[in-house]
Order: sequence, then structure tokens, then C-alpha cells
Amino acid sequence: MQLRKLASSFVVLAGLLAGSVSAFAADPENTMIITLKDGDVTIALRPDLAPKHVEQIKKLVREGDYDNVAFHRVIEGFMAQTGDVEFGDMKDGFDPNRAGMGGSKLPDIQAEFSQENFKRGVVGMARSQDPNSANSQFFIMFDTASSLDGQYTIVGDVESGMELVDAIKKGDAANNGSVSDPDRMIKVRIAADKK
Repeated sequence: MQLRKLASSFVVLAGLLAGSVSAFAADPENTMIITLKDGDVTIALRPDLAPKHVEQIKKLVREGDYDNVAFHRVIEGFMAQTGDVEFGDMKDGFDPNRAGMGGSKLPDIQAEFSQENFKRGVVGMARSQDPNSANSQFFIMFDTASSLDGQYTIVGDVESGMELVDAIKKGDAANNGSVSDPDRMIKVRIAADKK
């Protein structure tokens, strides 16, 4: 009897530990890898929270639209924003005065807000004042910002490489985080795709 109790306790504990470790682990089809100057950041995309946003992100990744796009707005202790494929491509059409104002050729996406919280490592979609205006831009949280909860769409979580996100060049706080000579996403890919 004691052995059975011990064995069942072990099984329950192992299940809980395994569940907590892989709570956000994504399959390769929903794993986005961003190559930065210092290495790779792995993001578990969350189609369970935002299927339309994740679908659009994956389409842009597969078209190569995120490659060489600047982190145009980076605010210490808050977040690093990127994804302006129209004005943020540092090899093709980069416009530092307009970076952050563009999107992609794809349509804007209806909001997919959730009950999840914006905390360190969460990836959210940037938008204008219109909740249904997210398109291609996204941001990675440096810290908790509960003011964003339920107001912006969460599309993923950093699984590894957060220390590389922390090292992204910060912007001028007096200028809303605008970055001169910004860091960029060198290459972005979906893990399921061949390199």
C-alpha cells in the first residue's frame, strides 16, 4: 500500500514538473527563431491565443519580410519593438524617420486579446489606437507591464535567448525609445522549415 502511494505520488509530481517545463513549448511549426548579432532567440508562438496573428507572422517570416528589420523602438525596462517591414528593413528601404509607422502588404488583423499577462519574455503585437490595426510589428517585453493586459494581442513567449534580447541597443527615453543606428533581426525563420 505504501509503495503504491509513493509510486502514484511520484507519477503526479513528474506530471506536474513536465507540464510546467513545457507549458509554452511549441512544436517546430510554431517556433520562431530570430537571429540577432549575438545569437538566436527562440520564441514559442501561441496559436492557442492568437491564431490569426500567428498565421500572419509565419507568412511574413516565410516570405523573408522580417530579415534585416530594425528594433526601431527599445525602452529600457519595458520592451523592444520591431517588425516594421515597410520602413524598418535596414538593407532595403530603411527610413529612420518613418520606422514604426509602417506594416506589411497584408491586411491588418482583428484583435485577439486574451487573459494572459504581459510579463518578461512575452511577445505582443504592436498596433495604433485602433485595437484592430495590428499588422507586422511586434514587441518583446523586458519586464511586466500589466497596463497592456487585455489591450494588446499576445502572440508568443521567449523560450531561450532572453539575455540576447536584453542586450539589444536601447533607445532614447526622451524620444519614446527611438533608436539611432539600431540593432536588427538578421534572419528570422520557423523551426519546421529547412535552413
